[in-house]
Parts: sequence; C-alpha cells; structure tokens
Amino acid sequence: MQDSTNKFTKIRKHTFNKFKTAFKKTALTVFAVGAISFAADVSAHANTEKLTTVYYVYVDKQYIGTVTDRTTIDGLIDTKLKEAQSSNENLKLSLNSEVTYVPEQVFHASFETNNTEIAEEVMKEIKVHADASALIIDGNPVAYVQNSEEANEIIKKLKLKYVSEEELNAVEAIKASDNSTLPPLKENETRILDVELSKEVSIKTEKIEPAKILSVEDAVKLLEKGSLEEVKYKVKEGDVLGGIAHAHNLKVKQLLDLNAGLTEDSLLQIGQELNVTILKPFIHVIINKEYFTNEVIPFEKEVVENANMFKGDTKVKQEGKDGKRAATYRISVQNGQVITKEIVKEEILEQPVKHIVVKGTKVIPSRGEGSFIWPTVGGYVSSHVGYRWGRMHKGIDIARPSNRTIKAADNGVVVSAGYQGSFGNKIVIDHKNGYRTIYAHLSSISVSPGQVVSKGSKIGVMGSTGNSTGVHLHFELYKNGALQNPLNYIR
Repeated sequence: MQDSTNKFTKIRKHTFNKFKTAFKKTALTVFAVGAISFAADVSAHANTEKLTTVYYVYVDKQYIGTVTDRTTIDGLIDTKLKEAQSSNENLKLSLNSEVTYVPEQVFHASFETNNTEIAEEVMKEIKVHADASALIIDGNPVAYVQNSEEANEIIKKLKLKYVSEEELNAVEAIKASDNSTLPPLKENETRILDVELSKEVSIKTEKIEPAKILSVEDAVKLLEKGSLEEVKYKVKEGDVLGGIAHAHNLKVKQLLDLNAGLTEDSLLQIGQELNVTILKPFIHVIINKEYFTNEVIPFEKEVVENANMFKGDTKVKQEGKDGKRAATYRISVQNGQVITKEIVKEEILEQPVKHIVVKGTKVIPSRGEGSFIWPTVGGYVSSHVGYRWGRMHKGIDIARPSNRTIKAADNGVVVSAGYQGSFGNKIVIDHKNGYRTIYAHLSSISVSPGQVVSKGSKIGVMGSTGNSTGVHLHFELYKNGALQNPLNYIR
C-alpha cells in the first residue's frame, strides 16, 4: 500500500507540472485532458482509495492556491460586485481580473488546503472596476465620467461659460453649413466664428475604479482650475498681502484675483482665510470672432524746427484732421481675455491730415525760451495763487529751500531791482516774449536794471523784507500783462 501511495504522489506531481506548463501554452481544455489522464493513472494504481476534487485557483494566470470548494470564493466575488453595484447603480461594473479554476481529482487523505485563507488571498488581488469615459488631453486621461454623453456635455458646459446657448448653436450652424459666404456685418456688429478649446480633447472608454469617476460639475471645475481642492492660508499677526503672495509663489494681483472682494487697501484680519491656490487649467476656451466698425484714424503730429524763429515760439503750419475707415477685425478671446486682435479688411473712407507745427530754435540771452524753472533751490509752496485774508494773493510763496539762492526762471532783461513797499526787495524780469516774472521779499539783490540774465543764474537771496510773515520767496508770473498761475508753467 505504501509503494502504491508513493507511486501515486510521483504521478500526481508529474501530472501537476505537466498541467502548469500546459496552462501557459494552451486553453483550459488541455488541463481537462491532463486531469482525465491523471484519473486513469490513479485508477490503475490505487483504485481502492477514495478520490476527491480540488481546484487550482488562478487570478490573471497567476497561481494563488488550491481549494476543495470554489463556492466560498464565488460567493465573496458575487457579494463584492452586488455591494459595489448598489452604490453605483448607473455604472456597469466588472472585475478588474479574471479568476480561473482548474479541477483535479486527488486522494482526499493526501491533500490538505485552507479554503478560507485562499479565498482571502483572491479577494486581495481583485478589484471592482467600472466602464467609464476618459477625457484625454495631450495623451493623458485627466478626468473620468460615466459615459461619452457626459464627456460631451462637459465640453459643451465649458464653452457655455463664455457664450450663450443661442450663440453656440449659431456657431455650430455656420460650421455645418456648405455655404462659406456669410452676409456682411453691419456697423458695430460682432459675429462669433468659432468656439474652440485650446487643446484637443478626445474621449476613450476605459475601466477605472468607481471612486475616480467624477460628476459633470466636478469634471468641469477640474478642467477649468486644474484642481478640485483649494489651498487655504490663515492670516497671522504681521502678515501683509505682498508677503503672503511671495510665500506662495504668487503675484499680488494673482492673490487678489483668487479672493473676491480683496483689494490692496483691504485690512487683513488675524485668522482670516485666503485662497492661495495657483490655478493651472488643463484647458482654455477660445472664442474667435469678427467685428466691423467705422472708426477714426488719428492724425499724425510733426514738429518742424525753424532757426529763424525764437526758441519758445511756435506756429501751426497745417491743422491736423482725423481720417475715417471701415475696418473688420478678427479677435481671439481666451477665457474672456483678448489675446489677439488684427485687422483683416479695411477701407479708407477719408485720409487723415497731418498736424504740422513749426518750432523756433533761435536763442538770444535776453529772450526767454517760454519754459520756466523752479526759482529756488528746493522748497515747497506754502501759499498758492488766489484769495487770501480777504484779498487776492497774486503769486505763490515758496518756503524752506535747501539754500536761499534765488534764480532767474528764464532768460530775460531785468526791468527793476530794488526796495518797493510791501514787496520789500523786489526784482522784475522781462523775458521779451510776452512773459514777466516778479521776485519779492529778498534779503539781498544780485542784479541791476538793464542787466541780461540767463535761466538759472543767481539774482538774489531769499529773505523776509517788506510785508512778510517769514523767510520765503513771493513769485509772480504774467503773460501779456495777465496774471498766471506759475505752477502751470514751471517744468
């Protein structure tokens, strides 16, 4: 009996090895033949022993173990599928792996196995997958939805964020039409030619874990923002917008755009949450449209120098006049922002006329250039032109300079230089071009009547002579005898 058992064991091992080799090369029917041959061998050598059927369990052709009862595994698989299906009623579910059983008859007494342990190993290897539609961008799946209908709905919803349903339908009608000739646009009319995505999106059926399948709304959000989760930052004591932005690799403008209602003047509160998520959209919506308008062509300006005219003098040689044109623009708008704008067709209705000005360049020391410099070394305006203390204050007062030197505001000839009542020490300069300037309250005067002075040259020292409330310069400017505000002329 012992010899018979040993011989059977050798035969069984030999048959199992033959079976493993055959499984890799042929179909399951070969294993059945092997099992039959084995049964014949067993019958010939040990027909007195009781035989039982065992099952070699494979997951995707990978041997897992041997069981005497396959119903345990089948039951667990069936339960797993039913539980998953109850949570995903709209999905078509299946196993991600193929479970295969190969039967063999063996002596019951010589074969031991643990059905429960093998069943648990099988369940570790298999998962439930669902048929889904993947949206493919740049060759990579970026989102999964239930079916192709939902995938197409996502693409449509992305476009409808920037155009109306009516506009989208009109675009589709234009693209589907055989007639490529569109009616001419009316003035100030815009026509959408196409609504497209910045990258090609393809749809492919794949099997995926049900948990990775998104709703239409979440898929749209993911494509728009590149993420479904927003990173939040809590404001701490001492935080400022610039510092928060820099710490998260953002510009201040980006941080403001991410947080509605936040401005550069907003007062941050400790504990306040700010969105610091950098948006990296997978795709953009681009609208191509054309626009027709009648528009102004601005005239050009030209300055011609004339050495025979005094510097500061100008005259108009030719009045400028705007032109007109009818223009058709092609415009591309990405996510609501214009990215390109070009004229594709134009018709000049009226040519513009250039505006030509002749400018004098002739300089003589006694004649001003028509532009004025600040008459002190620094300082600030302590009193402006206008009514003050019930009477007209005819100039500006300049106080607290870096030093007290008073300078000629432009080239000219000194008309008067001396003490004059409430003005104290006063200088009047005629710039020989219609302008005169007055400098008052000086502590000392450095020029005399009839003297030619150049722009920026020293003419005196600031003081507080005459009717003065303190050390300052009282400065007046006249044009053709009319009082002017010096601040409108000083450069």
